[in-house]
Amino acid sequence: MTEDDGTAVDRIERQVSQILADTSRTVTTTGGIHPAREMLDREMREIKDDILRMGSFVEESIRAALAALIAHDAEAATAVIVGDGRINEMQREVSGLITRTIATQSPVARDLRFLLALDHVGYELERMGDHAASVAKQVQKLAPEPPLQGYVDLPAMGELDAQLVGDVLRALVDVDVDAARAVARRDDEIDLMHHRTFDAVVALMRTDGGNVERGTRILFASHDLERIGDRVTNIAEDVVFLASGEIEDLNP
Repeated sequence: MTEDDGTAVDRIERQVSQILADTSRTVTTTGGIHPAREMLDREMREIKDDILRMGSFVEESIRAALAALIAHDAEAATAVIVGDGRINEMQREVSGLITRTIATQSPVARDLRFLLALDHVGYELERMGDHAASVAKQVQKLAPEPPLQGYVDLPAMGELDAQLVGDVLRALVDVDVDAARAVARRDDEIDLMHHRTFDAVVALMRTDGGNVERGTRILFASHDLERIGDRVTNIAEDVVFLASGEIEDLNP
């Protein structure tokens, strides 16, 4: 692990610790706890912690991919691609723990809904990691070339994506439906930037055939960033499901 990798991991651990510290202040217990209930609670906390850690890695990957784009740093882009393997492994571990918990603890009602929702959240985070890696693959090819119109809205899209990942995870931890809906509404901003980028890049390619290769790669990257926004909305819908048991489309 390089010094930069160690710094990123330390930062992620601090973020997770802060989220857990914030939420622990709201948790109270009354009376005794049955041993089976205690074990279920412990495993559910472990799953939640793993999901938060995974989400922090995804957030970091998005920012790292866009930082590599701005800096024309192909090596940094490669590090994002390699790091996606870690996110994939985290998702497999979380999914396995959820399956084991359901099989051995037989959760019902709200507990089962919680585990099913987190399993889907893990899937969505893993796919976001894939999208960040796909952006990084385009960055590898764009790095040696001069920027095309400052990459239009790609940097702003990436930063908003990263912010929304953090926001939706906080909504998940707090089971805050209002916050989840607010996050989902901001996906419209990402869609707007994606369409604006598409129109601007297509116009540049029509004007000068020399822009076609760079423009195509920017469009691919923009599409991946737009998909991250959609997947954030999917997690917001999981928060609604967790709170109410209802499946609601927040991005009709």
